[in-house]
Amino acid sequence: MARKKIREYDSKRLLKEHMKRLAGVELPMNAAQVTAETDWSQLARDNPWLTKSRLVVKPDMLFGKRGKSGLVGLNLDLEGVEEFVAQRLGKSVEVSGTRGPVTHFIVEPFVPHDDEYYLSITSQRLGSDVRFSDAGGVEIEENWDKVKHVFVPSDSPLTPDLMAPLIATLPLEIHDVMQAFLAAAFAVYTDLDFSLLEMNPFTLVAGQPFPLDLRGELDDTAQFKDFQKWGDIEFPLPFGRTMSLAEHHIHSLDEKTGASLKLTILNPKGRIWTMVAGGGASVIYTDTVGDLGYAHELGNYAEYSGAPSEDETLKYARTLVDCATADPDPRARALIVGGGIANFTDVAATFNGIIKAFREKQEQIKAAHMRIFVRRGGPNYKTGLQKMKELGTEIGVPIEVYGPEASMTGICKKAIDFIKEADAKVSK
Repeated sequence: MARKKIREYDSKRLLKEHMKRLAGVELPMNAAQVTAETDWSQLARDNPWLTKSRLVVKPDMLFGKRGKSGLVGLNLDLEGVEEFVAQRLGKSVEVSGTRGPVTHFIVEPFVPHDDEYYLSITSQRLGSDVRFSDAGGVEIEENWDKVKHVFVPSDSPLTPDLMAPLIATLPLEIHDVMQAFLAAAFAVYTDLDFSLLEMNPFTLVAGQPFPLDLRGELDDTAQFKDFQKWGDIEFPLPFGRTMSLAEHHIHSLDEKTGASLKLTILNPKGRIWTMVAGGGASVIYTDTVGDLGYAHELGNYAEYSGAPSEDETLKYARTLVDCATADPDPRARALIVGGGIANFTDVAATFNGIIKAFREKQEQIKAAHMRIFVRRGGPNYKTGLQKMKELGTEIGVPIEVYGPEASMTGICKKAIDFIKEADAKVSK
């Protein structure tokens, strides 16, 4: 599972649409998104409620405690919202020690209320934790002892028996509506492959639950089966983080292919770089480098999977090599071209694009004093490894090749040992 945060606007859009579809529950809430590209006149035409009610506006940037940070505009008309946004859009703010520009806002009706409730549903290995409290809001952490908790096993619904201890202390007259709401929220969470759904707070408006603040995370590995239900979903970067040109390029490639191409630069000056086939394998390689004490030298997180074409692999490898050789550090570097044992991907064919990139970038690789470690298994892996070995001889770059008899963690150790030995020679 890859837990990816989504904007509050998208969380509310999905909750409203699919709670009605799955449980017949009509949430009385509206929301609009505002960015630098927003045409305010068109926004008002598309959302007539904006001119008919008082409004609340707040950043939609994957960080919390917006009220405590003075970033929430309350009880405004649309003109006031536009002025509030204009004063803050694109401006850099600091939240919990992280600084970055505010680029997205969410606008909603202003809902005066007294009671505030808390609900969270969180995915665990064998099921989901459901937490509920009638003391929600900005002080939830101070009132955590009032939060009740139940565990729902995988593939099980949130039954009335499971919900009973959660709502036991609520007034009897709201038991039925609260029980129906919790069950509907859990149905949406399950059906849409949420890994987290948190409402803090939600309240009751005319006796009906109304989420005020909502936080959601999706399991993005389920996108292949949920893309129609999710609609035009965005997985934003964490607040304060922006993409480098290389990351943006790979992200653009990823959006245009049915394969998966991922690149995150962790340390541009790092001396251990990875180009790994498969999401699970990429995590193993990354974690192993850290476990062996060399996280500070890890240049990137990378993953290519889903049988990318030769041209896609070529472009991907070019970009990664450029990143791995960019820093003019004279010390040795290692590049791990790894992966597990492929089930259906033709290893030799996949390696063709990488080999072309290495051939094109051979002078950069030599200048970076880089050694390449290749470990792969699967269909035609022997042919692929032989091609890699021959390439090393052809271009004069040290390329060590290993099949599935070598462990993934062992290859990481070989790369680190190479760095250690090279450093030891320099220190002499």
